[in-house]
Amino acid sequence: MRPRVGHIQFLNCLPIYWGLVKSGALLDVELIKDTPDRLNDALVRGDLDIGPISLVEFLRHADELVVLPELAVGSDGPVMSCNLVSQVPLDQMDGMRVALGSTSRTTVQLARLVLEQRYGVKPRYFQCPPDLAIMMQEAQAAVLIGDAALRAALVQGPRLGLDVHDMGAAWKDLTGLPMVFAVWAVRRDYLAAHPDLVREVHQAFLRSRDLSLAEVDKVAEQAARWEVFDAATLARYFTTLDFSLGERQLAGLREFARRVASQIGIDAEVEITLLDP
Repeated sequence: MRPRVGHIQFLNCLPIYWGLVKSGALLDVELIKDTPDRLNDALVRGDLDIGPISLVEFLRHADELVVLPELAVGSDGPVMSCNLVSQVPLDQMDGMRVALGSTSRTTVQLARLVLEQRYGVKPRYFQCPPDLAIMMQEAQAAVLIGDAALRAALVQGPRLGLDVHDMGAAWKDLTGLPMVFAVWAVRRDYLAAHPDLVREVHQAFLRSRDLSLAEVDKVAEQAARWEVFDAATLARYFTTLDFSLGERQLAGLREFARRVASQIGIDAEVEITLLDP
């Protein structure tokens, strides 16, 4: 059977997969598309073999998963699509309501960390669907990721007079490190049974990413046909994102794990296994 591989249906993952279509490698995998939260659960359950997983969910299940190196969704500063949108200044958010978008696992924890550690406030959090208009009726601030966050930053926020706080930039200001929002991982049992196939999929992803970034204007032009954003905006977005996972990114990942360990119930020094290429 072909490996069951997850695909997040957000623009931020398009450069990881666009090159698979160009190279024909897409035919070698069973691609399963869904939202990040559902793909997280599917990989943990064993309904996927390889796939993207939010950093928080990976840290919770690190003993079951092996990380594919050199591949992630993150930023070294602004990320554009992981945002805390607010109606009031963040230092006035003590006791106020914050709506946490239901598709997010990592950014919601990062927003809590920023509010509590940088601004010294303790809001009241609740989860809801990622619809900014509804969120702003129910809360003084909202956490959004992916395409909804991008729309909030570039369209809705300016139109409605809302403050949009980029969580990638906030993390860089707080720590000086890159932020990793999601990694690609393989289940340990699948890796043990199919080591060569896993490495082939990993290399296909890396080639796809490199091809996409080399032809980023073409990727953006094609994506703009179906999106509310123009090609120039999408090209800027794709090149703002950091799709690498090297030593600096791993340092940021481990620092995040230390800072949110008590929030998410993990060991602050969780062991991370990388695939041996």
